[in-house]
Amino acid sequence: MHPMTSNGVVNESVFLRACRGEDVPHTPVWFMRQAGRSLPEYRKLREGTAMLEACRTPDLVCEITLQPVRRHGVDAAIFFSDIVVPLAAVGVGVDIVPGTGPVVAEPIRTAAQVEQLRDLTYDDVDYVAEAIRLLLAELGGTPLIGFAGAPFTLASYLVEGGPSKNHARTKALMYGAPDVWHALCSRLATITSQFLNVQIEAGVAAVQLFDSWAGALSLADYERFVAPHSAAVLSSVQDKGVPRIHFGVGTAHLLGAMAEAGADVVGVDWRTPLSRAADLVGGRPVQGNLDPCALLAPEVVLAEEVRRVLTDGASASGGHIFNLGHGVLPETDPGALTRTVELVHEHSARRAT
Repeated sequence: MHPMTSNGVVNESVFLRACRGEDVPHTPVWFMRQAGRSLPEYRKLREGTAMLEACRTPDLVCEITLQPVRRHGVDAAIFFSDIVVPLAAVGVGVDIVPGTGPVVAEPIRTAAQVEQLRDLTYDDVDYVAEAIRLLLAELGGTPLIGFAGAPFTLASYLVEGGPSKNHARTKALMYGAPDVWHALCSRLATITSQFLNVQIEAGVAAVQLFDSWAGALSLADYERFVAPHSAAVLSSVQDKGVPRIHFGVGTAHLLGAMAEAGADVVGVDWRTPLSRAADLVGGRPVQGNLDPCALLAPEVVLAEEVRRVLTDGASASGGHIFNLGHGVLPETDPGALTRTVELVHEHSARRAT
């Protein structure tokens, strides 16, 4: 959905223009995990509804996705879902435990278990397509970002059985049974590609591939065990006409390889200056990278941090999309998010003129 000018020409969103490295009147801004968690209206809406159930309920998904757009005036909406939704849809016993995260009933560590992972079909996630249709009718000119978890991060949850600090079982499988590891990641790349394609065909304007835990790997291990599978996912949507954003946490040493895997935009966490990241990603736009904890600081400090990130992002030759260096923390005051959007728009518009 694009707003039209008076002469009928499509006036494309600032966010999509920035994704292509084009000139923009102001820096676009959205926040990872903006849909949910920090918003009281979200918590009220979610009362009594489990996370995966909410993700499968189109009217809930629509309303939760819209809440931060209405409240904050962000330049893009992020589809409300979870990275384990496609895993549950193909029959993996996974639950999202409050305060813990995804927990897998039977961890996958053998070739026989990998073979039991089946393809994802449209009918498995028809609720996703329905929610996107509802959203497109409400969003007007605000673009909708779809997303999925990258093969490594999904594999980590499946192998470990849940969140992990050191990914020991995951790395043990990688090193000790590389054939099983590559078979698992290949299956997950196919499932992830199918999940993204359902979203794209339903009408999302961009997609983000989250490789949240890739920073746990060395560059050599990333290139050998992970990059080919992420590249398979990103190449599967290369000709769909939507920008592809690639993001991970603690990935300063991987940014070049993540860009080469097929990203149009590279997300940067708060640890790496955007100016340095821009030098590593081959002229692509960068996205980020305010520390989420800065939103808990006094307003004058937050304003200084926003200006610092904007100044750093302005030096990126490919362009800059303002975001956090990871997701919104649950304890964040929603007013700080709204103020951040205002500050980004004000300061970047002033610089553009």
